[in-house]
Amino acid sequence: MQRPSRRSRTTPPSSPAQAAALLAGAVVAGTVYATGWERNDFTVRHHTLPLLAPGSRPLRILHVSDIHMTPGQKRKQRFLASLAQLEPDLVLNTGDNLSNDRAVPSVVQALGPLLGVPGAFVFGSNDYFAPVPKNPLPYIGIGQKKHSAIPLPWRDLKAAFSERGWVDATHRRAEIAVDGRRVLVAGVDDPHIDRDRYSEIEGPAGPAFDLRIGLVHAPEPRILDRFDSDGYDLAVAGHTHGGQLCLPTGAIVTNCGIDRSRVQGLSAWGRNLVLHVSAGLGTSPYVPVRTFCKPEATLLELVAGPGGGGDDAPVPATPLRERVPLPV
Repeated sequence: MQRPSRRSRTTPPSSPAQAAALLAGAVVAGTVYATGWERNDFTVRHHTLPLLAPGSRPLRILHVSDIHMTPGQKRKQRFLASLAQLEPDLVLNTGDNLSNDRAVPSVVQALGPLLGVPGAFVFGSNDYFAPVPKNPLPYIGIGQKKHSAIPLPWRDLKAAFSERGWVDATHRRAEIAVDGRRVLVAGVDDPHIDRDRYSEIEGPAGPAFDLRIGLVHAPEPRILDRFDSDGYDLAVAGHTHGGQLCLPTGAIVTNCGIDRSRVQGLSAWGRNLVLHVSAGLGTSPYVPVRTFCKPEATLLELVAGPGGGGDDAPVPATPLRERVPLPV
């Protein structure tokens, strides 16, 4: 019997129709994952920062951002409520809490256990204005971005936060007593829609505080530079969604002026400022997807370290990037 030739035993090449079917299947599977799983795979990230004066006991800061709440998002609401179990000493909220004009009760109820903890907040564009469908091309530099003008009940949200004791840091410098420490918080309104007025809080943060924190929704370099030059230790921001639609190699866009290496997590900024950018917990209801970028809240544990804050700890001449191993 004659053995089959090598050619006859090889698998024939796929037809164009088969290749198209495989591609379509991969797209469908990726879409199901991005919309049905990853955008609801809420996680808590933990970072340790040596920013306090030598001998200080740790300070736990919970940073939440970009909740983009709609009334029916029960899983997100349960996750937010569970964050109280982390027992933070201070809560920082950097805006974009709303995606619906009926979402204020859902946000307040979900954050309820945390509203009894010292906290501070600034708002983002999606606290003031409802999200709308948008052309994606401006996000990659083609065309001009257009912003919504549909109002949201931000005043109700502000009142609810303030009545429970959180400090509205919008264009304000305020001292908060946190676990026996003096913490200065200061913030500006959202630079993404040109509402920032840093001139209202400008000036040296001063050495009389154990910690100095700047809050802003969109981490625009012009604001971060001012926080750094005024002597703040830490700046927190959101807005980027960590890139939201990322590749395995990282973010494609930041939707603001920072570079892609800083789109999420910790980095050193300028001479002495530590920047934390939250990837946030939500998305626009018109783009309900995330890829390689899980929704998150972040617990920052501040510990004693060289050059930390405090009356007897002057700001060192050595840049932060040489004192703390952060990406730059």
